[in-house]
Amino acid sequence: MKHKSLFFTVFIFIILLSNNSQACTSAIITGKVTANGKPLLWKHRDTGEEQNRIEYFTTGKYAFLALVNAPDKGGTAWIGTNNAGFSIMNTASYNLKDDDVKEMDREGKFMYRALEICADLNDFEKMLDTLSRPIGVEANFGVIDALGGAAYYEVNNHSWVKVDANDPTVAPYGYLIYTNFSYTGRMDEGMGYMRYQTASELFLQKSSVSGFTPSWIFSHVSRSFYHAFLGIDLCDHNSFPEKANGWFVEQDFISRRSSTCSIVIEGVKKGEDPLNTIMWTVMGYPPTGVCIPLWVQMGSDQPYLLLGQGENNRSPLCEEAVRLKHLVFPVKRGNGPRYMHFSLLWNSQGTGFMQQLARLEEILFDKYGILIETLEKEGLTGKKLDKKRIKELYREISPMIEEVYDRL
Repeated sequence: MKHKSLFFTVFIFIILLSNNSQACTSAIITGKVTANGKPLLWKHRDTGEEQNRIEYFTTGKYAFLALVNAPDKGGTAWIGTNNAGFSIMNTASYNLKDDDVKEMDREGKFMYRALEICADLNDFEKMLDTLSRPIGVEANFGVIDALGGAAYYEVNNHSWVKVDANDPTVAPYGYLIYTNFSYTGRMDEGMGYMRYQTASELFLQKSSVSGFTPSWIFSHVSRSFYHAFLGIDLCDHNSFPEKANGWFVEQDFISRRSSTCSIVIEGVKKGEDPLNTIMWTVMGYPPTGVCIPLWVQMGSDQPYLLLGQGENNRSPLCEEAVRLKHLVFPVKRGNGPRYMHFSLLWNSQGTGFMQQLARLEEILFDKYGILIETLEKEGLTGKKLDKKRIKELYREISPMIEEVYDRL
């Protein structure tokens, strides 16, 4: 009986670990391998708080845009960029902690403070050196700046290690991928090895063909249902779950039930105006979300679909994406939440949520591209950003987006 109890305890522990809600997938892609020569900072966020929103802050030396949990009252950020061109995000690590400190999970406060006071990687490293110990974090922080800096920092309560994405001996393909383990942490501990394998294969295939773009990351990684370990892709007609009954177990895909957003911050080339940084944002469950670009220079005039609304301070677009996610994961009892009705997302008729929203997003990216190219030619970017035309863009796309969601 003791053996059975021990087995049951270990089994439950493994299940809990495999479903850890703080299980993000991320990457830093240097300008050497992007389509336009600008660095990209990507975070596919997984968390227990499914309602996220965007907020503009002016509480520190630098103004910034950040992703926050809908219920938050300020003081935390989960990915963001400021008006100096400094951008930061994190993934939780589970193989760095080397003490018994109980007061942890301060990553959101840590990043909020960094966005307030840091202009570049040097500022960030000074902050790391001067913070009182224990810091209260165990994480991989991805950072890019307007000076060409791009690095991950593996940080625990007492120390940190820099992993430079610009170093070809460290990042031979021009990018670094992180999930929920740290390279300098304890070997074979941590989480996210399956997702790391999947992302690595997808990135390597892309790097051999053409440069990385935000739209590719959203469509081919954040919404990918390729599973490298199993060697299947649920969006491939040979693997369609609808050949059975349309359901599949959700385990170790990049996009998970706990996925709450995907954001790519497109930085600037060295010497370019930092305010040209764009925060490409897919709010809510990425397979049922669509992208909207954001600029710090727009201040508080961000699209209402991404800002907190109503008494619950929720993003309307996030609520719509979450609504569709709940249709995909409708079973609540027992292990039901681990099963997804995949044919609602993707099917051979092309009527899945993800397929219909992909057609919308293709139209949106065409509009974004035309406007950005026009503004660049006219010199109306950065400090001179034509805010009027950005607002017009938001007014144009918002009803388009709402109309499609109303049909789903």
